[in-house]
Amino acid sequence: MKTNLVTILGPTATGKTGLAAHLAAQLNGEVISADSRQVYRGMDLGTGKDYEDYFVDGEEVPSHLVDIEDAGAHYNVYRFQTDFIEVFNEIQSRGKFPVLCGGSGLYLEAVLRNYRLIEVPPNKELRKELEGKSLEELTEILKELKPELHNETDVETDRRAIRAIEIEYYYREHPQEDSEMPDINSLNVGIDFDREMRRQRITTRLKQRLDEGMLDEVQKLLDSGLTPEQLIYYGLEYKFLTLHLIGELSFNEMFSKLEIAIHQFAKRQMTWFRGMEKRGTKIYWINGHLPMEEKVGEILKLLQNPS
Repeated sequence: MKTNLVTILGPTATGKTGLAAHLAAQLNGEVISADSRQVYRGMDLGTGKDYEDYFVDGEEVPSHLVDIEDAGAHYNVYRFQTDFIEVFNEIQSRGKFPVLCGGSGLYLEAVLRNYRLIEVPPNKELRKELEGKSLEELTEILKELKPELHNETDVETDRRAIRAIEIEYYYREHPQEDSEMPDINSLNVGIDFDREMRRQRITTRLKQRLDEGMLDEVQKLLDSGLTPEQLIYYGLEYKFLTLHLIGELSFNEMFSKLEIAIHQFAKRQMTWFRGMEKRGTKIYWINGHLPMEEKVGEILKLLQNPS
């Protein structure tokens, strides 16, 4: 099957957007964002929307799934998968090449591993029936419904097990609601920096975004009517900058705690990508220090002759 998608992935602050845009420009393509926070309008500096990165030789490379939802809303992986399918098919219908780009591991896997995602409403009767059962009993019920139980997190707690059982029952009653995922054969490329360089890039970028007005951006969102709780929900920059603006953290405390939180986030992202490899997703890692032209050249070579 011919490659019909390139996925550029990596932890935060590794230059994914710029690489995806330069590659798309070479392939007569368009970029699809797989970032769980860049979907929100007005949340720009805090989510790392580097709009200038979409310009290659003065021309803007078309991008999708950025700025599609109002700040304050809750976007989710089901919505992302549904939106991705629509955009992927539309890009292909125009004879363009899609380049998926992001660091949200769950969003990437929802596409690359074709997760079966359906918005399942709560089943109060079933929940009442399962209430009081031990985790072992719930696990057995789930295994009867789903003999190939790959996702061990489904049975980490009673609550998760009950939700997993609820979902399986719903699937059986509504089989027609499965997402129609197109056939995808993706070349997956990760941008690799050593841990110390990753940390340096994160710190440099955080300082740069604060200089560019990230605090003003968060204040503007608060002034627009969003509550501190709504912004804190989005985590990282929006959590710590909001806590500073409402007087709970000094500037230095905010910077220190946020810097640590972003380093931890990048580490979790890398753990997820290594997990993807263990679960069978092939990722070609390329040196992040290479000049842009060389990185694009390496990917084009892989497209012609993946080893």
